[in-house]
Amino acid sequence: MDEPALLKHSDGPVTRDRIARDLTALGLAEGDAVMFHTRMSALGYVAGGPQTIIDALLDVVGQRGTLMVTCGWNDAPPYDFTGCPRAWQYALRAGHPPYDPDLSEADHDNGRLPEALRRRPGAVRSRHPDASFAALGASAAALMADHPWDDPHGPGSPLAKLVAAGGRVLLLGAPLDTLTLLHHAEALADAPGKRFVEYEQPILVDGERVWRRFRDIDSEDGAFDYSRVVPEDRWPFAVIAEEMIAAGMGRQGLVGAAESHLFEAGDVVRFGVAWMEEKLGKGRRGSGPAT
Repeated sequence: MDEPALLKHSDGPVTRDRIARDLTALGLAEGDAVMFHTRMSALGYVAGGPQTIIDALLDVVGQRGTLMVTCGWNDAPPYDFTGCPRAWQYALRAGHPPYDPDLSEADHDNGRLPEALRRRPGAVRSRHPDASFAALGASAAALMADHPWDDPHGPGSPLAKLVAAGGRVLLLGAPLDTLTLLHHAEALADAPGKRFVEYEQPILVDGERVWRRFRDIDSEDGAFDYSRVVPEDRWPFAVIAEEMIAAGMGRQGLVGAAESHLFEAGDVVRFGVAWMEEKLGKGRRGSGPAT
């Protein structure tokens, strides 16, 4: 008989208590507002899955703390549907359900944790369909309130509010290129050639389904052309994060079996804006504040 798969993790199962101890050793603390990204498979065998990770995080940040995740909308209409035949567009416009913060699933590409957290009792999800976030804890409502319809990664966004609140970012076994907060740096950076996207999605307004047009930085392919300063086979956020770490920012350690990172949100944005403006050149407006 083959040995159980979980026994291949020689240091034992990753339990709630163990995760909490590891997070505390990494530097996460009671009262923290923390945005986290997780590659659960990197942690080892997590006894209880996503709920165990969320419980452990709550154990550490306590009642005064807040957890935050990036959600998006898994079943959003594709950006390019307006290029489809007219009959196809008409059918989609007539029949596509609106984004509902309470019901619409988080983007599956973000892993299991965002969907698990946004379904938790007391969780609050922001109103933006394409760039939604969710939070749970003392500051959840304040972080998610009035998410701007346009420039949803910029001023007034949940990312901006996380920085203003002195929040932190945690990568639980997640690669450095998942550092979503750097989209806020892209939105703020005064550098030439910034790329934007416009798209339409259905939302609820006073209980009625309405198609609305949105404008945002290009967060999928990159708000800038980084090809001059980043090797073709690298994602820019990973390069920026590596340089942050080399400059002494953030803390590193094991959570379960996974190499994990904890950063101060303000440091990430300030470093990101400065990096983009230095590497890509300054735009016409001159330098502005990073938060």
